[in-house]
Amino acid sequence: MVFISNPFTFDKFYTMRYFCFLVLFIGMFSCSERKQRSPFSSIAIETIYEDTLSIRAIEIIGNSLTFAANKGTFGTVDLSTGKVRANIEKYHTSIPEFRAVAHTSTDFFMLSVGSPALLYKTGENGKMELVYMEEGEGVFYDAMTFWNDKEGIAVGDTVEGCLSIIVTRDGGRDWEKIPCDVLPEPIAGEGAFAASNTNIKTIGDKTWIATTKRILYSPDKGHTWEAFETPILNKEEAQGIYSIDFWTEYLGIAIGGDYTNPEGNVANKAITIDGGKSWTLIADGQEPAYKSCVQFVPNSAGKGIIAVGFTGISYSSDIGKTWKQLSDESFYTIRFLNDSIAYAAGKNRISKLTFK
Repeated sequence: MVFISNPFTFDKFYTMRYFCFLVLFIGMFSCSERKQRSPFSSIAIETIYEDTLSIRAIEIIGNSLTFAANKGTFGTVDLSTGKVRANIEKYHTSIPEFRAVAHTSTDFFMLSVGSPALLYKTGENGKMELVYMEEGEGVFYDAMTFWNDKEGIAVGDTVEGCLSIIVTRDGGRDWEKIPCDVLPEPIAGEGAFAASNTNIKTIGDKTWIATTKRILYSPDKGHTWEAFETPILNKEEAQGIYSIDFWTEYLGIAIGGDYTNPEGNVANKAITIDGGKSWTLIADGQEPAYKSCVQFVPNSAGKGIIAVGFTGISYSSDIGKTWKQLSDESFYTIRFLNDSIAYAAGKNRISKLTFK
C-alpha cells in the first residue's frame, strides 16, 4: 500500500502526468496538419462597427460577419468593404434582445432572450420570419447552432423543472422542444449563460451543451442524452461554465467563473481529452479569471486557445497550461476567420483582431 502524505504533491504529479499524456494525445492528431503558425505575442484591434448596443452573438458566413444584439438590432458587416447593413426587428410593441445567432447555407437565424422567446429565420425578400415563439415564467434561451442545413438546436434555462432544448429537423421552419423524459435527470435551477452564444458545440452528430451545472452530451444529434460533471465552480447563481469549444471529438475546453467576481481564477477553466466524460482543471488559481467565450485557434494543432471577456483577451499556446494577457480591451464573444484574424464583439462595437 502506498501512502501519500502531501495531497498537493499528488495533485502536482497528477497534473504533470495529465499534461504529458495530453501533449502525446495532441501529437497523434497533428501529424498531418500543415505547418503551425508561431505562438502569438501581440494583437492589433480595429473597430469596424460602432453603435450603442450590447453585441453577444456573431457568426462569420463566407465574406460577411452577421450579428444580432439588443434593441432588436441585427445585421451584417461586409468583411471586404466594411459596409454595414443594420436593421431592427420589433415584435408588436416590444423590442427583443438577441443573444444567439446561427446559420445554414441558405438562412440566417436569431433568437431572443426572455419571454416571449422569439426565433427568426430569413424569409421572403430578405425579411425575417418568426418561426418559433415561447412564453411563460422562466423562458430564457441562451445559444443556438446547426448540425447541418436541416437540423439545428437551441438551449434555454429550466422551465417547469426541465431544461429547455428545442430542435429543428426541417431547415429551421419548425422547432420542437425535447421532452423532459429524454433528457438527463433535471437539476434545480439549471440553466445556461447567454453571454457569447458558445454554450453549444457540435462535431458531426455529437453535441455538447454547457449548463450552469454540468455538460450534457448527445452522440446522435439530440435524440439521446447523458450528463457529465465538471470541477468548475457552480454553487452560486452567477457561477458555472460560460463557454465551451472542442478541437476534436475528444479534446475540449470549458471556461467561465463568476461574472460578479471577475478577478476569481479558481476552478473556472477545465479541459477534457475523452469527449467530455471527465474534466481536469487547468491553470487553477492562475490567470485568466472570468471569461465569457473560449475558442481554439485554427491551425494550432489544438494547442492555441483564446479566451475573451470584459476582463480582456487571454491566450494559451500550450493547451491551457499557461496563459498570457494580450489585451485589456473588453469583448463578450469572438470568432476566427483564419489562424491570425478574428472578429470580436462586445459593448458598443465589433472589432477586427489581428494576432501577431
